[in-house]
Amino acid sequence: MLTEKIKELAAAKAKVEELEQKIVAERASELAGLPASFGFEGVAAFVKAVRAAAGGKPVKHRKVRKAAKKTKKKPQQKKQKKTRTRAKITDETRAEVKKLVEAKKTGAEIAKALGISLPSVQNIKKALGLVKARA
Repeated sequence: MLTEKIKELAAAKAKVEELEQKIVAERASELAGLPASFGFEGVAAFVKAVRAAAGGKPVKHRKVRKAAKKTKKKPQQKKQKKTRTRAKITDETRAEVKKLVEAKKTGAEIAKALGISLPSVQNIKKALGLVKARA
């Protein structure tokens, strides 16, 4: 019983493959005859007419367009990014942070005033015991 079904399946697969090959061959012959069916002398004239009907712009393959974009020279509009230098945290900086925290300034305001990053301000506040422990 099972072997009969396997044989049927193999026969069906062979038939499908044969049909696929026929379709590929038939499609190729129809495409080859397409220019003549529309009254064109050759494939080149047919392709030219199709491009003209599509707006006249030649269509390039995606890889060709990407390669063309890479070879184009881009104007020097972007400035090179400056890398930040590491902040020098001194005792004076720590004292200034403490003074500004007591003056009820926010961390962002303190960072901007002292020219250091917000994480640096947070680290200093933590080291000085000025932040509440999480519950």
